[in-house]
Amino acid sequence: MATIKDVARLAGVGIGTASRAISGRGAVAPETLARVQQAVRELDFRPSHTARALSLRTQGMLGVYVPHFEGSFYGPILGAIDAELRAVDRHMVAANGCGHGDRRQQALDGVDFLIQRECDGVLVLSNDLTDDDVIELQRRCERLVLLNRRVPAIAAHCFTTDHGQAGRLAARALLQRGHRDIATISGPHNAPDNEARMAGFRDELAQHGVKLKRAHQVDGDFMIASGALAARELLMSPRRAYTAVFCANDQMAMGAISAFFQAGLCVPDDLSVIGFDDSAIAAYSTPPLTTVRIPIESVAVNGCRFLINLCYGLALPVQREFPSGVVWRQSVGDGPHLRKAPRDLDIPIAA
Repeated sequence: MATIKDVARLAGVGIGTASRAISGRGAVAPETLARVQQAVRELDFRPSHTARALSLRTQGMLGVYVPHFEGSFYGPILGAIDAELRAVDRHMVAANGCGHGDRRQQALDGVDFLIQRECDGVLVLSNDLTDDDVIELQRRCERLVLLNRRVPAIAAHCFTTDHGQAGRLAARALLQRGHRDIATISGPHNAPDNEARMAGFRDELAQHGVKLKRAHQVDGDFMIASGALAARELLMSPRRAYTAVFCANDQMAMGAISAFFQAGLCVPDDLSVIGFDDSAIAAYSTPPLTTVRIPIESVAVNGCRFLINLCYGLALPVQREFPSGVVWRQSVGDGPHLRKAPRDLDIPIAA
């Protein structure tokens, strides 16, 4: 089996130079890097992760915490992070919220598990932790990055989209199609991203003289079953008391569409539905779901790159702006106020 010494000898460089070229840590001239890479290919050299960890004092892995591994939201995020790490020959250890205690305690335990495993850095995606929890965790693990959420005290380590603005886009989409009698299915109120998108949605409607009726505001928990339950609750209101429903995520929107169908209503002929996220399955619901796309995978990739640069001294490009846009499909039709609908609304269209 080839060693780093063999690579250095074939490339005509010192062992230290070969090591820097292979690890990506430290300056190496382009022509020297090319010779080392060629030697690696010719010798089929495979670096020893144990040796690299000892020499660089790193584990070569980042921890990733997500609340659970179910559904269509977290899977693409984990896949994007894993691909980004593998591109620089690093790996991830994933943990979710399980075990004893409430959801906040499960999240604390999950992140603590990653810290105790001495991951080089930790990516955290959680609505269950308080701001103080996040600040304390970042004190324990300085190389911690928060995804899909902003905590002002560690703003430089936070990567998220503007959920308030995205909520405004959902409201503009319905207003433009002539809907003014609108119902909502909210996510959990302890989730900052949910609260921001719902506040943006309400504020945009208010600017156009539309106020949501309390009876038409129902809560869910972001899961598909809660969307169906919330829809059944809305169905207790007189028919046509609302002509459109905004759901705070796509899973609840699809649960709601199913419940409306079972009640004999046709979307969008009888009732329009708009979701949020543009999850992978939104295009395959019946009918295909109109939704607000938030570029969550781009958020995850750039948060991961920031942490890679922080942990391993690389210089990967990192962006911090993640604009949202509306994805028009078939679940939103024209409402009864189409003739008086505003035509000058700024509604970015997601590609």
